[in-house]
Amino acid sequence: MSERRVLPLTPTGEEPRLRADAVRNRARLLAAAARLAEEYGVEHLTMDAVANAADVGKGTVFRRFGDRVGLLQALLDHVEVRFQTGFLEGDPPLGPGAPPKERLVAFGIAALRHDYAHIELYLAAEGKPERRHLTPSLRVRHTHLVMLLRAAGTSGDAELLGQALLAYLDTSLVRHLVVQREMPLERLEAGWIDLVDRVAT
Repeated sequence: MSERRVLPLTPTGEEPRLRADAVRNRARLLAAAARLAEEYGVEHLTMDAVANAADVGKGTVFRRFGDRVGLLQALLDHVEVRFQTGFLEGDPPLGPGAPPKERLVAFGIAALRHDYAHIELYLAAEGKPERRHLTPSLRVRHTHLVMLLRAAGTSGDAELLGQALLAYLDTSLVRHLVVQREMPLERLEAGWIDLVDRVAT
């Protein structure tokens, strides 16, 4: 039997580097957007409202984010930072220091809880299907899952298995199951543990 070959993770392209002043302007706009979303809800977040709150022209917001979906995806990445810090640098079992399989379990449960707490933002930021899989937050999550799957010695194509695990955590699916099917979040967490047990054996 041939030895299992580890396939390289397919590159997805790098985010363009921003000048220092552009970074400051972006942070200012995102802070204004986060404040508006918290006060009035994501559904009322518009490019005009962000421009007014940040005291800049609307054209500045469009140049920085492209459109409303681009703004929402940037805001989503802003919200993701705390979660990413948890699984990249935090305490085990979510962070480094625990066995890979335990980290996979902890990651899914933490992702379900985090995403459900910000569900309206996640759903609003999805945009067109061809854009949603290119968001930096999903790329980070996928890369992390692939790393854990490989560390756990999982057989098969870790990159595709990582996509399958991400599909379980899909925000629209979670909302459907919890809201429309009335499943408790704890049932989804138990299902994640079972899935990891089957995949990372």
